[in-house]
Amino acid sequence: MATYQELIAQKAALDKQQADLEKQIAETLKAERSGVINQIKAMMADHGITVADLSNRLGRPPKAANAAGAAPATAPRKVAPKYRDPSTGETWSGRGLKPKWLAAALESGRKLEDFSV
Repeated sequence: MATYQELIAQKAALDKQQADLEKQIAETLKAERSGVINQIKAMMADHGITVADLSNRLGRPPKAANAAGAAPATAPRKVAPKYRDPSTGETWSGRGLKPKWLAAALESGRKLEDFSV
């Protein structure tokens, strides 16, 4: 039966072997990927295909315009708060329905300017 020290040495050797194999795999994948990219670029050049052609073929409109001819839709941006409840710290941007805390405060006689940030 192997001793503890021998098992530790075997584990270290196996860990090193694993790290070496993982490095080899990463290098091989990188080389293969580079070769494939070069092949794709060459084929695109041979056939006069651009990246825009690829995106059109995939059913996506070009980035410059959507189907209506307008600029592409972007993700909605977060609006800075304009009003803050001093007691709870809740905020409202001034867009959409008034929050309940603000509506209740306005009904009790406070003014909207009292909550301005």
